[in-house]
Amino acid sequence: MRQFVVDAFADRLFTGNPAAVCLPERELPADVMQMIAKENNLSETAFVLPSENGQNWSLRWFTPGGEIDLCGHATLATAFVLMSATGLAGNSSSVAFDTLGGRLEVCRDGDLYMMDFPIYHLSRVEVTSEMAEALGAMPNEAYLARDLVCVFEDGAVVRNVKPDMDRLCGLDGLLVNVTAPGEGHADCVSRSFAPKLNVPEDPVCGSGHCHIVPYWSERLGKNNIVAYQASARGGTLYCHMHGDRIAIGGKAVLFSVGEIYI
Repeated sequence: MRQFVVDAFADRLFTGNPAAVCLPERELPADVMQMIAKENNLSETAFVLPSENGQNWSLRWFTPGGEIDLCGHATLATAFVLMSATGLAGNSSSVAFDTLGGRLEVCRDGDLYMMDFPIYHLSRVEVTSEMAEALGAMPNEAYLARDLVCVFEDGAVVRNVKPDMDRLCGLDGLLVNVTAPGEGHADCVSRSFAPKLNVPEDPVCGSGHCHIVPYWSERLGKNNIVAYQASARGGTLYCHMHGDRIAIGGKAVLFSVGEIYI
């Protein structure tokens, strides 16, 4: 089985968020996909093969800690593999995926891949001392959907936060996203932590921005948001809000191609 490793939300190697993309010839058992994801030890490993209808692609995502319902960077990486690295998508400028999160479409515009994702509707929650203890800083606001979103007013706090992973596991939400106003070209800055999925920090998290960008879009009164993920690798996401959907765009770079013997 061929496997590609792609740096997503990146315009050069060793930046953005690496994802493995596997091209099985048949549907693999879930436990096998999980073991491959653990072996890769990347934040996500994607498995893609043609859907039964022959028109779309079936896509599943696994972290080292389990399967998830939505993943941005591994979707971008998969679209890149199908449309650029292999040509399996033919001359099409778009691909559609059937996933646990529903039907997702990715369109290519030059070297930019735009993903159409659902947004998460946030509910404001009380800022607690447990949040402050886990993050090492007291958030100004907090919101909850699939993930917990903690808002700060100083981007330096987000860039320098050193969370206690054990304490993060005690907070609500699947991931914990921290965000603050951006600087320069970026409207916001963020970081994403997923110790519940055995991923201490997700370098650039697309699904996390399905929480983060709706917040900043409403707060700033604009639909176009440039988001910068301030992990050690760093990555830029170009986002556009339209109703209950969000277009998230980024670039991708191929790191490696290999063979898995199963």
